[in-house]
Amino acid sequence: MSGNLLSYAGWTVLPGLVTGWIQTIYYGFTIRAGDPKPQPGTPRFIKHRRRIFIIVVLAYLLYDVFETDHNLRLAGDFYQSLGVPHEADERSIKSRFRRLAALHHPDKATGSDVQAANDYFVHLKEAQDTLLNPNRRFAYDRFGPDVLKWKHCLSIRDYLLHGFQVFAPMYAGSGAVLILLGVAGYVQWGKYWRYLTFAMTIVLETYTLTRPYPPPFLQSIINPVLIGLTSHPPLLPFQFLILARKTALTFFIALTQLAPLFQSPASASTASEVSSAQILRLEQYAAANDAEASRLLALDMAPLAGDESGTGELKGRVRDWLVQNTIRADPEVRDAMGRTLARRRATPG
Repeated sequence: MSGNLLSYAGWTVLPGLVTGWIQTIYYGFTIRAGDPKPQPGTPRFIKHRRRIFIIVVLAYLLYDVFETDHNLRLAGDFYQSLGVPHEADERSIKSRFRRLAALHHPDKATGSDVQAANDYFVHLKEAQDTLLNPNRRFAYDRFGPDVLKWKHCLSIRDYLLHGFQVFAPMYAGSGAVLILLGVAGYVQWGKYWRYLTFAMTIVLETYTLTRPYPPPFLQSIINPVLIGLTSHPPLLPFQFLILARKTALTFFIALTQLAPLFQSPASASTASEVSSAQILRLEQYAAANDAEASRLLALDMAPLAGDESGTGELKGRVRDWLVQNTIRADPEVRDAMGRTLARRRATPG
């Protein structure tokens, strides 16, 4: 949760800051000394800022996904720990565990390495036990290491039901927030693509979790490309789903960042018309308040109607009150009066 909050905070602040820095550096390299630079608000400046902002947002989207993938690679998985392929059978897993156990048994460690060796041996034993249990292995491939905490689950059905109980509230809450934002008018631009991406993510996760084997596109396309063209290890279904969720989340945030740049002229004119109508209403309210204040003042002055001396005395008192409580109360006026009096006292009579 804290990682998502930091990511959202980064999305809120960083793209605008980085865009300003890059635009300044860009003008420093592309505009010769002495030539005028595009000023904020000019069409050229706005065009450059828009293009740079789009590039920054797309780059930050890719960085977010890459960071998630990097964290997954650092965490590893049980197959990597044992050094066996995803399709390894029981015999291969046991053989590999015996070899690693012989190399990393805690009895061979000395001094401060004993605790680390013991922890690593327990990890290897846990990996073997998980991969040798068909039901737990099925759940591990789809839900990740969290299944080790689901002690009450025994069958595949138990694991699936518990997994859906974990993820259903997350998707229900996300869907409710998405709908509320749409109804409130905060995510009008790109609303169709948000809903489509959200629905596709749910379908993808449901399809991946409920199949008896990993999805064909993961086994036949994504993993072969990763193995053949990069040093990236093959992805397990749960790792693929984590990346898919992160991509969908960053896509939503990127759409929110880019929406103001792609608002249609009709939307902009509509917003301008709404603002003009609001300003007109404010002017009408101000005129009505002014008229009401004048009427109340006239009522207060009614007893003095026709009495010029009384009206003059009242105006004089009001003027004195304004001088005493408004003008002379101003700090700058007091300082000026103090300096003037000090100069008069200092001047010999």
